Amino acid sequence: MQTAKLALILAAGNGSRIAARSGEGPKPLVNLNGKPLLEHVMSRARQAGIEEFVIVVGYRGEAIKEWYEKHPLPGVHVTWIENPDFRKDNGISVLCAKSVIQENFLLLMADHIFEAETVRSLLQQPVGNDEVILAVDRNIRGIFDLDDATKVKLEKDRILEIGKALQSYNALDTGMFLCTPALFAWLEKAAANGNCSLSDGLRVMAAHGKFRGFDIGGAHWQDVDTPAALDYAQQVFPANCWNIGDGPSVAYA
Repeated sequence: MQTAKLALILAAGNGSRIAARSGEGPKPLVNLNGKPLLEHVMSRARQAGIEEFVIVVGYRGEAIKEWYEKHPLPGVHVTWIENPDFRKDNGISVLCAKSVIQENFLLLMADHIFEAETVRSLLQQPVGNDEVILAVDRNIRGIFDLDDATKVKLEKDRILEIGKALQSYNALDTGMFLCTPALFAWLEKAAANGNCSLSDGLRVMAAHGKFRGFDIGGAHWQDVDTPAALDYAQQVFPANCWNIGDGPSVAYA
């Protein structure tokens, strides 16, 4: 049984590492095979059963909202949240949505591309009242740019550690999470000097046995952080595999 109909998307960062392709435009509007990254993310989530989106914007947020007004996704409701501190770590963007989310939700990154069936399967996982489930990839050898990936150490389905610098790990973070509202409290506990990353909060959850992994099997996903990762994603997700929306749209860059 699906446990969430709402998705929180983090789209606030300035994406400096992909500036060669985005120019001064916001990273979520970078073109991937004819459509902005954000459109790919929203459309695949919609195909998986998501009906409502909360999108946190920061860097050039108005440009993102203006694009969406011209290319709305049919059949969904979107709430926009401004993060004035978008230069801080991404946990702050999650906390910006605390006041508008009181139910279980899907947490996605605006620059992580995935298959709709992966999210559909994740949404069907039973989640405890104070847990978070991360979609993990155990196919470590098949990952593009392993050095940049966030590593995960699991024991059965329990996540023990998470971080980019882990030396001992057996899976990778795909950027897709099934969350309960308890995540907000864990992030607040992890915050130091008014800042925290999502991984900071998740490490606290892991220490309390509240963080689990869901294996995506052989499904495809890609974190589009650099021009090289964008080129790779365009090969993994060819234009003819998307079939997004009811008509053509125009990407920002």
